[in-house]
Amino acid sequence: MMFLGSKHCPRCGAGAVQPDDVLSVEKKCPRCKTQMVSKSLGDAMLLQCDRCLGLWLNVAIFEKICADREQQSAVLGAATMETSNRTIPQGKVSYVPCPECSQLMNRANFARCSGVIVDLCKRHGIWFDRDELSRIIEFIREGGLEMSRTREKMRLEEERRSLEQLKGEVQRSEMSGFFDSERSITGIASTRGLLKFLLR
Repeated sequence: MMFLGSKHCPRCGAGAVQPDDVLSVEKKCPRCKTQMVSKSLGDAMLLQCDRCLGLWLNVAIFEKICADREQQSAVLGAATMETSNRTIPQGKVSYVPCPECSQLMNRANFARCSGVIVDLCKRHGIWFDRDELSRIIEFIREGGLEMSRTREKMRLEEERRSLEQLKGEVQRSEMSGFFDSERSITGIASTRGLLKFLLR
């Protein structure tokens, strides 16, 4: 049993997905400006533009698709069943508005190395142009996500080593400054002692 408004199941910790979130309001395609229609993909609900074949998913559904091989198979199966030859006109890069809040979405290379540029609204969801979702699924299945994580870990480890090296250099520099001042104090004390000896 989950309480209304819960984000996670109290028993197993799974994220709560409310299918009505995607379909709650009539939404227009950010590219074509035509009404999108609801589609079910496996057990996930999403919106599709029948004109350009773009897809609108909320973040929870996208994460579920990325993690669940059965959902991935449903995405790839739907992609191969689509026989339309409609294409998206290739032109200059353009930012598109979020179908929910109408703010321009950010563009990002999925996993920083997939080569698939998606449009995302951090609060509401992700827009996939035609075939982008299936290309991401293929990227994940070919081990691209693991490779991206490995690269990120290596980059973070290299940054950590650089910071430790810099920290060591700073400490050595501070210590050498301390010893230099100690030597000059000793030198001054020696000179003072020599002057006292000579003046006596």
